[in-house]
Amino acid sequence: MELQLLAVEACPHVSEFEERLAVALAGLEGAAIRRRVIADDAEAAAAGMHGSPTLLVNGVDPFAAPGQPTSLSCRLAGTMPSAEDLRRVLTADA
Repeated sequence: MELQLLAVEACPHVSEFEERLAVALAGLEGAAIRRRVIADDAEAAAAGMHGSPTLLVNGVDPFAAPGQPTSLSCRLAGTMPSAEDLRRVLTADA
């Protein structure tokens, strides 16, 4: 499973998201996270970012609504997936 964390520089929600992700990944083998800083709208569109932070699982944002446009915007803490939601997505194919 390929995991990529996309975020804008100095995103205030990355550390909280990473904490949730660590809880979700506890006990799962072979999960490595690549982190990538996204600098502009074109890069966000090319990467598939739907707000900072975005987690791509095998290149797809599993939390993006169908047809949701890409965005360089900051994802509000209340709209980030919970550790439980992350775990559900990360173990769906297991």
